[in-house]
Amino acid sequence: MSEEPVTIGTILDLCRDQYCRIAIRTLAEEQRSMTIDELSKVIFRDIYQTPITEASEDVLTDIRTSLYHAHLPKLAAKGHVTYDAERQLVEPTEQLTGVHSTLSTFLAGDSPAGIAD
Repeated sequence: MSEEPVTIGTILDLCRDQYCRIAIRTLAEEQRSMTIDELSKVIFRDIYQTPITEASEDVLTDIRTSLYHAHLPKLAAKGHVTYDAERQLVEPTEQLTGVHSTLSTFLAGDSPAGIAD
């Protein structure tokens, strides 16, 4: 795990995907361990502005798969989260907490409709 310095490139990379942006914001605000399933539901509610009871399993599976295979491993490799793929558990690190103030400038403008990916 490396601790990447906060550069404009790092910020843009972290903010590139809507699922990743919502996961970062949620983990930084919650400051606790969360399961991939919990994060998936937060992402669904944020994007679709719909109760989770109305979520199709296909959409939730897409979100979980994207987190599991792409976003969480990437965040873990950069030292922003601790990620246990076997337990499907993710936890923010001090580094994510430290960069959140910088990220929040970009994430604050992320409306439910999202920034074009």
